[in-house]
Amino acid sequence: MGIWDKVKNEALNQFIEVIEWLDDSKETILYRFPVHGQEIKNGAQLIVRESQSAVFVYSGQVADVFGPGKYTIDGGNTPILSKLGAWMHGFNSPFKAEVYFVNTKQFTDMKWGTSNPIMLRDDDFGIVRLRAFGAYSMKVADPSTFVKEVAGTNAHFETDDIEGQLKRAIVTEFSDAIGEMKIPALDLAAQYKEIGEAIRDKINTDFKGYGLEVTKFYVENVSLPKEVEEAMDRRASMGALGDAQKYAQFQAADAMVEAAKNEGGGAGLGAGLGAGFAVGNQMANAFGGGGQQQDAAGGQGSSQTVACPNCNKPNSSTAKFCAECGGKMEIAKVPCVKCGAELREGAKFCSECGSSQEKQKCTKCEAELAPGAKFCAECGESSVAEEPTE
Repeated sequence: MGIWDKVKNEALNQFIEVIEWLDDSKETILYRFPVHGQEIKNGAQLIVRESQSAVFVYSGQVADVFGPGKYTIDGGNTPILSKLGAWMHGFNSPFKAEVYFVNTKQFTDMKWGTSNPIMLRDDDFGIVRLRAFGAYSMKVADPSTFVKEVAGTNAHFETDDIEGQLKRAIVTEFSDAIGEMKIPALDLAAQYKEIGEAIRDKINTDFKGYGLEVTKFYVENVSLPKEVEEAMDRRASMGALGDAQKYAQFQAADAMVEAAKNEGGGAGLGAGLGAGFAVGNQMANAFGGGGQQQDAAGGQGSSQTVACPNCNKPNSSTAKFCAECGGKMEIAKVPCVKCGAELREGAKFCSECGSSQEKQKCTKCEAELAPGAKFCAECGESSVAEEPTE
């Protein structure tokens, strides 16, 4: 070997490089390896770790993408060399290329939220305005597309550089999805998981063009305007009471307590008395007393209530069946077996004469006797007991 060959080999050996990248920030998506003069020498070592991809860009175009592993940049095991035209003379001349490391791990706990309320039509409350927020996880699914469409020639690209654009896309898809699903406002909390899955599918359709993929999407909260939440609270309170009439009674009682707390003299006393009368009328209407209620013109009172003969619950006097148990309100009448007074069917004693209403039997043949019968219809035996002689 001549002296010039020896010098040449030593010169080439000092250019052998190790191309690798360790992420310290945990938020970096793309990093351009600083190659001096963009010249990569023959025999350079390329180390790509798990959750990384190395993208070689030559003459402004993506030449090759390397997954996790260790590679030697030469003409033997590197497909990139077959695509480049710089090493055509025994691979002794360096070629110029850019090396981008792309972080393919999942970037978690990325936040999203609606900056302005979303207008929706709801069956229960009409038009409502919703606000929502949550979190999502995403990763680079296609490093080549990401370099071409998003990162470009940036030497350092972090999640903050694209997060704003991703948030706007998410809010747009969220508004579209929740409008299509037509979930009532009262049922939104029970549908967070279904909403998240529907939105993730829609978002991935858009993110695919960026080389990105949303792996997880969470809806943490969907909030309604204050007035709608108050209406929901009132409805929940009525549901807890279980009876609208009882709720009205409860409100009337509260109003009377508040009126009783109002102290003052003179005009204040008169106003308090007026409020007291008004509350009294309100309570009379709310509690629905059993007596007659005069109308505004002072005419006939409203219909009275009568107790159900079966369950004893009050019902309108004109009702034919009980609103509580469904029993018949009309009471059958039967005559007393002795004095003929009208009695309720099934009565055991007469309310007029006190006589037992149980059916009598013939003392001879034990056949049932008709009420007031003096002789048995079967054997003709007298059914009238002989009066004792003194």
